[in-house]
Amino acid sequence: MKNIIVTGTSRGIGYELALKFAEAGHQVLAISRKIPQALLEHQNVTCLSVDLADETALDQVENFLSSTWKKVDAVVHNAGALLLKPFAETTQADFESIYKVNVFAVANLTRICIPYLEKGSHVVTISSIGGVRGSLKFAGLAAYSSSKGAVITLTELLAEEYKEKGISFNVLALGSVQTEMLNEAFPGYQAPISAEGMATYIYDFTLNGNKYFNGKVLEVSSTNP
Repeated sequence: MKNIIVTGTSRGIGYELALKFAEAGHQVLAISRKIPQALLEHQNVTCLSVDLADETALDQVENFLSSTWKKVDAVVHNAGALLLKPFAETTQADFESIYKVNVFAVANLTRICIPYLEKGSHVVTISSIGGVRGSLKFAGLAAYSSSKGAVITLTELLAEEYKEKGISFNVLALGSVQTEMLNEAFPGYQAPISAEGMATYIYDFTLNGNKYFNGKVLEVSSTNP
C-alpha cells in the first residue's frame, strides 16, 4: 500500500479521488481548506486544513511527513482556483491570487515532498486542456488558462531534473468534468463525465502511469470545453 498526497479534497475530483485511494487501502494525506466529514472519519485518511495560497501554511505538511510518513509514493496536485473575468478588468492581484494556488502551491508542495520521494514515485499535476499549446482558448480565462500552461512547463522541467533519481512527473490536462468549478466557468454546460468518473481515471494513472510516461502531458478530453 502507498502513501499518497492529494490536494483540493473538499469537493469534486479531489474528494472522490481521496476516497478511492483510501477505500483501496492506501494511506492518504488529504489537503484542502475545508475538510469533508467522510474523509475526516476514514481510517486511512489524514486531513490537513491548509490554505495552499499561503506558503507558510505548508509547514503543516512538512511537519507531518518528517514525523509520521517519512516517505511519499505519489502526489496528485489537484487543487485549483478559477477566475472568469474579462482580461481588461483582470488586475495583477487577480493573477497573483490564481497563480498562488495553481502554480506556486504546486512548486512549493513538490519542493517539500522531494526529500521523501523515492525511486518509482509519481507526481501528477492536474492541468486543463485550456493550458495546452494550440488548444481552443476561452475568453475570460486569461489568469486560469495561463497558470495551467505554467505547470505544464514546470512538470516537464522537473521530470528532466529528477530523472536520475527515478521520480516521474506527468500532467493530465483535463477537458470538461461535471464539477462546481466547471459550472463557474461555463454556467449551465453539461459535461460528459462526472467527478467520480474522472477520479477513477486519475486513480489508475497515478498508480500505473509512471511505468509508461515521464515528463508528458496527456490530454484527457472528449469535448471542448
